[in-house]
Amino acid sequence: MRKEKMSPQDQPVEFPINGELDLHTFKPSDVRDVVTAYIEACREKGIRDVRIIHGKGKGVLREQVHAQLRLHPAVKSFSLATDSSSWGATVVRLQPVQKD
Repeated sequence: MRKEKMSPQDQPVEFPINGELDLHTFKPSDVRDVVTAYIEACREKGIRDVRIIHGKGKGVLREQVHAQLRLHPAVKSFSLATDSSSWGATVVRLQPVQKD
């Protein structure tokens, strides 16, 4: 059986779980899964305040992120960042992980 080589675009991407996710390096089709995985990883590390950088552009990516955040049960609240990045980022407050 022959192993197929993965192209650089198909390689798993590792990024730090530090409360800030920059979506510029991801394909739009991956955003839903990336945002969901990042939220879960932050919660596992006890990070409850997350900043998601989606850029300004036409707002398509921003809306995609906001739609995902509306559906995620761990999201307590979210809003556009009010600092110098204006509406190029969204700040998210997560529910704490419930420990049994």
